Amino acid sequence: MHGNSKLPKSLGKKVQRRRKVLRLTQEELAEKVGISLVYMGYIEQGRYAPSLEVVGKIARALKIKVSELF
Repeated sequence: MHGNSKLPKSLGKKVQRRRKVLRLTQEELAEKVGISLVYMGYIEQGRYAPSLEVVGKIARALKIKVSELF
């Protein structure tokens, strides 16, 4: 994502925070979402901005609304 470089970092921190609240490992969350562990790590680090489809799957796996990740 080129437009707002802060968005991936903010999204990643929120995903990581919620994942830890639920006591999930990155590996467990990646498996629930259907993406690789490496890709999940990059999302949490803010290196990649996932597609809206992946964001939706992450939100479902974390039991929150998509809007809570933005």
